[in-house]
Amino acid sequence: MIRADAPPPASPGPDCRETNVTHRERILTTLQHREPDRVPVDLGGTESSGMTAAAYGRLMQHLGLPLGRRVFEPYQQVVYVDDTLKDRFGIAAYPVIFEPCRWRSAQLSDGLPGEVPAGWQTMRRQDGSEDALDSAGTVIGRRAAAGHHFDPVNPPLADVESPADLTRHRDPIARFDWPRFADESIKALTQRARQLRKNSDRAAVLNFQSHLLAAGQILRGFENFMADLILNSALADALLTELVDAYCRRADSLFPALDGLVDVILVNDDLGTQQGPMLSPDLYRKRIKPYQRRLFSHLKSVSGLPLLLHSCGSVRWAIPDLIEVGVDALNPVQVSAAEMDSTALKRDFGDAIVFWGGGCDTQRVLSRGTPAEVREEVKRRIADLAPGGGFVFCQVHNIQPEVPPENVVAMLEAAADFGGAPP
Repeated sequence: MIRADAPPPASPGPDCRETNVTHRERILTTLQHREPDRVPVDLGGTESSGMTAAAYGRLMQHLGLPLGRRVFEPYQQVVYVDDTLKDRFGIAAYPVIFEPCRWRSAQLSDGLPGEVPAGWQTMRRQDGSEDALDSAGTVIGRRAAAGHHFDPVNPPLADVESPADLTRHRDPIARFDWPRFADESIKALTQRARQLRKNSDRAAVLNFQSHLLAAGQILRGFENFMADLILNSALADALLTELVDAYCRRADSLFPALDGLVDVILVNDDLGTQQGPMLSPDLYRKRIKPYQRRLFSHLKSVSGLPLLLHSCGSVRWAIPDLIEVGVDALNPVQVSAAEMDSTALKRDFGDAIVFWGGGCDTQRVLSRGTPAEVREEVKRRIADLAPGGGFVFCQVHNIQPEVPPENVVAMLEAAADFGGAPP
């Protein structure tokens, strides 16, 4: 079993300000709904709590730090956050995620250099857009000319009509969320995770990368799968069963190797839109929730670790269900979405689920506000979400290219100022 082998402080509280509390201990304390000496801060611990390459490049140039950028999630163009930056701002977590065996130099979407997985193959078009290709040369993603991320295209199961048809597509189903460009072996990942653990006092987040609703939407096509949930439930159920089976097999192979090397497991599935549920709550509870329950139960039984679920949008309606199926922490806590008021979320659910996010609204404040407005936003969210523990500070989702570097600095400095003792 993967178990956190260092317990949190026995009695966290004001006295901890004078002790050598590690970043990892702060997160472990927080996950137990206890208040650490200061609010732990995440930037880049997950594929959805970091920075896009363009935003990261601007920040590093602003701070006078080396530009070096390594894109580990090329669809969103998300980069690793350098230890120098983490040390400067007291960042408490790092990701454990399958990497490529080789990297290659590339011009990124902002026109500046970086590194991408060697197996991530793209082709620029005359209009400035860019296509991502699989090993057979099929276009699987597309970035608009003025865009900074790739949208999935050409769903591989678009022509499937019945459960029997799925037998022709076992490979893309079994490999979903384990992209071919991330071709590192479990042995190599384990060795790297062991070295990270040895060299860092931060918490390790295993980015397990599992989706159910979103997986169906990407594999079948968004409209097809949403229709399947109502009109072809046998196909939807068969596909979800295949996905859960594949994820469970993956966990059975991976988790024993990472015993003692990670502290929390990230799973994914977007259930909300800006204004409300992506699908009716009744349909979610009938078609998606049972598969979440089975998957999450298996992951926790094999690992013994808490689950962090990434689900964007307005998801207040789903929080009781998520708690019921075993979710321990929620990200990104999109405070700008409907019914996602941070005060009400903490009041109603703060004793049962950890809020890993919600520290700064990225849709308006971080991207368009002044540094002073960012500072006030951070102060408010910490006041709402931190009391009593159960809060890991990070902004809502990845920091996008248009965010001024001055605002990123203001956010991280405010998190230190208002989150407790200095890191």
